[in-house]
Amino acid sequence: MAKQQQQQAPSGMAGLVRYFEEDESILKLNPEHVLGICVGLVVLEVMMMFLLPI
Repeated sequence: MAKQQQQQAPSGMAGLVRYFEEDESILKLNPEHVLGICVGLVVLEVMMMFLLPI
């Protein structure tokens, strides 16, 4: 029987890079805020379609 050879990845984390820096953003929005803005824009557009017919 042949022996199985074990292969190991190089000791550089196999090319994976991890960044521990936190993203510094000026404006931080929750998903609820984004959803509220989208719904508000849709409502505004529907209101304008009925109030300002072109």
